Amino acid sequence: MMRVLYSLLLVLLSPLLLGWMALRARRAGGRWAVLGAVRFGRYGRAEGEPGAVWVHAVSLGETRAAHPLIRALLDRGHRVLLTHMTATGRAEGARVYAAELADGRLRQDWLPYDFPGATRRFMRHHRPAVGVLIEREVWPNLVHAAARAGVPLVLASARMSAASLRSTVRLGALLRPAYGALTRTYAQSLTDARRLEQAGARQVAVSGNFKFDLRLDHERMKRGAGFAARLDRRVVVIASTREGEDAPFVEAIRREIGQRRARGDDSGPPLLFMLVPRHPQRFEDAAGLLQAAGLPHVRRSHLLELGDDSSPAVQACRDAVVILGDTLGEMAWYYACAQVAIVGGSFAPLGGQNFIEASAQGRPVLVGPHTENFEQAVGDALAAGAIARAADPDQAVRQAVRWLDDPAGLHRMGETARDWVRQHAGAVARVVDGVEALLRP
Repeated sequence: MMRVLYSLLLVLLSPLLLGWMALRARRAGGRWAVLGAVRFGRYGRAEGEPGAVWVHAVSLGETRAAHPLIRALLDRGHRVLLTHMTATGRAEGARVYAAELADGRLRQDWLPYDFPGATRRFMRHHRPAVGVLIEREVWPNLVHAAARAGVPLVLASARMSAASLRSTVRLGALLRPAYGALTRTYAQSLTDARRLEQAGARQVAVSGNFKFDLRLDHERMKRGAGFAARLDRRVVVIASTREGEDAPFVEAIRREIGQRRARGDDSGPPLLFMLVPRHPQRFEDAAGLLQAAGLPHVRRSHLLELGDDSSPAVQACRDAVVILGDTLGEMAWYYACAQVAIVGGSFAPLGGQNFIEASAQGRPVLVGPHTENFEQAVGDALAAGAIARAADPDQAVRQAVRWLDDPAGLHRMGETARDWVRQHAGAVARVVDGVEALLRP
């Protein structure tokens, strides 16, 4: 009954919801197909090839988190259907799996909105053998349509914060049946597992976090390390900044550089910061902040135009205080260039961003006070001494520079971070084994 009322409300509010999606798409840029037929489960083409493993990665973060799983499925000979809700997630999938898209081993599509008819048509068109939802994408009509079509659904690398649990419990009559209809749930941690069970999930197991099973981009890492060697600078990367974080970080950089100049502190190679906003729609705003602060900077996109790690690119950085990371899919390069990483999304109440790739490269990491999205991982890493926490951007920048002045300590913490990531790997293999068990007759 509650699902019926939810569906009716969804239809009644759809003009507002679609308007919000259109506004979000305009701000973010990219191709969203907000009113595209496929968003409503209408396909003007032949039915998809049945039997694929369907992986739903809603946005950029989930798409990146799903990479190890998708690679493992492809390596084991499975065909994959990869769906998204955002343009950045879809663009990332298209970039990473260009070869697999070309040879037909992987297909991409939009996930339709959660209207009953749209989700039924999606299942009928694609006819997946099993579905894997990444982290927390549980939609009532989608789960119901999968159950009616006989498609087992797995929630993988699942997480649930205390706030999300409270919201889920308030909507218990609607969401409890959806969680209860999942065939299997693989939680990131024991805390997540307990909360998911409270939300209604059954067959819950703790498998770990996919992000520990990442495959490092060694080619980009090699180019980043080579570029850093030619620069001969001490580099701090401020990665994945979100709304409201760029301005305080720019001010913290300005203050640190100003104080060092006032002290006449020119010992060692000069400092260089890399500021990498998470979303492309904020690249221009970040450039404006750097300009207003009087911080000489160069864009990463300009360095690529000059030839990546070429001599002209190195020369372009000579007087720069900041490299503005205005490219996507290059975090491996940025981390390889730096000796210290500050990971954003955690200095404003946004829940934090993934810091594990930096740790996997052996980079000491600083996070802010808001890390609810990575609660278990952050707690474990802090206890292991693999990362540290800073109260605000100013403290983070000061701490990062202090670390640079202690090469031996920097090396020890980097090795601790790398070992910590190795110890937590294995989630993908556990989930793939579970998916393959569901594929057997």
